[in-house]
Amino acid sequence: MHSKFERLKKYLSQNTCLAFSGGTDSTLLLYLCRDLNITAVTFRSVFQTKDEIDLTKKLCEKYNVRHKIIDFYPLEDEILKNNPQDRCYHCKKLMFTKLKEFSKKIIDGTNFDDINTNRPGLKALKELNILSPFAECKITKQEIRDYAKFLKIPVWNKPSSPCLATRFPYNTELNENDLKTVENGEKILKSNGFTDCRLRLHKKLARIEIPTEQFSAFLSSNITSELKKLNIEYVTLDTEGIRSIDKQNFTA
Repeated sequence: MHSKFERLKKYLSQNTCLAFSGGTDSTLLLYLCRDLNITAVTFRSVFQTKDEIDLTKKLCEKYNVRHKIIDFYPLEDEILKNNPQDRCYHCKKLMFTKLKEFSKKIIDGTNFDDINTNRPGLKALKELNILSPFAECKITKQEIRDYAKFLKIPVWNKPSSPCLATRFPYNTELNENDLKTVENGEKILKSNGFTDCRLRLHKKLARIEIPTEQFSAFLSSNITSELKKLNIEYVTLDTEGIRSIDKQNFTA
């Protein structure tokens, strides 16, 4: 693993733009590039939570990296609004095309594991010549977490946080109210100790995904009544637990 990260250091260069989400992968890149005069750029939209945006600000301040936030309005785009199966491709294409106006050399946190999964957004990155140092150096997600832990990076064990659009079935028309319901619902779950969670919204029904070992804690809690205050009529616990891609036409 050490040799991979030594190779990575040679790969990184000055005056680069980092697409920065605040996740473990991009935060490790932020740390490694902190002395290279980079700019970290974060997109702010209804697809991201306020907490995620606030975290990117804190991390850039911590590592003294220049930070730019670009507002993005996905619901103004008819394709994204209707949440097709390749939504991630169209979303990445729009965001990174916009980012290309800001910088010609862009890196992101895509890791070696990502390139072997079903991620439509990778096609957009390839078309726009976005560089993915971890993937190029064959660095896996676990190696990133291990190295981030060694470096005492605070988000080394942060659960993956795909955008809020992934909480809805494909071909469901997205709107700001429903996205806010998901954001607030997951905030309730996390405040009750369920930090690795998904609230999948099927109209007025919330399907909760958490690790199976936390089922007992969930069932003995008062979370259902808290969630119903968000105009949710039914709350279900998915017995398969949390997973990145399920079998019910959802994403991530």
